[in-house]
Amino acid sequence: MTQPIIELAGITRILKGQEEPRTILDGVDLTVHPGQSVAIVGRSGSGKSTLLSILGLFDRPDQGTYVLDGQDISRLPERKAAKLRSSHFGFVFQRFFLLKHLTAAQNVAMALVNGQGWLPRRQRRARVLEALDQVGIAHLAKNRPTRMSGGEQQRVAIARALVRDPRILLADEPTGALDTETGTAVIEALLSATHRGCSLVLVTHDRDHAARMGRTMSLVDGVLTERVPV
Repeated sequence: MTQPIIELAGITRILKGQEEPRTILDGVDLTVHPGQSVAIVGRSGSGKSTLLSILGLFDRPDQGTYVLDGQDISRLPERKAAKLRSSHFGFVFQRFFLLKHLTAAQNVAMALVNGQGWLPRRQRRARVLEALDQVGIAHLAKNRPTRMSGGEQQRVAIARALVRDPRILLADEPTGALDTETGTAVIEALLSATHRGCSLVLVTHDRDHAARMGRTMSLVDGVLTERVPV
């Protein structure tokens, strides 16, 4: 098997506030290989989003090690973490975070401008249209978000995450605001990225969507365990 893209070992995150410290993640171990899809399920407040934030280098663990693509990044300075976020990750959230005054193509192109510097216009346009085509909405390239359904807007957001050709997609409840049929289409768009070798980590409350992933992990009281299919 190929080298893991993600290796977490003993990841612990403790929330320190005015009250007693609370352990959000308690010795979490997780290994993800290229092209693998992993669902993380658990109740609200169980630490799923915290785990995703640590995976995406927005938050840091109090204990444990994080090895990304063979490199220990557990104590990486923020400047280097930001560079890794740009080069390795694509992010999809429940809210679409699209700019309403821009077209679908322009929203997707923003990820190239911010993440990879200047690209020639023709090359940039080709990358954008390819990303929109990957999620099945290239025909909506000139539409603004106000003329799109919720599912179409979410697929624009996925295209924006894919346009930089990330190694890993992190999706936090991406179907939470969508109906069942539209949510299924969004999950299919996310899974299509794994066919090209991109790893997918999906946080979801939806058991049906979780069941479509290659693996399902359950997070309870800060402890992550793997669910074995029956």
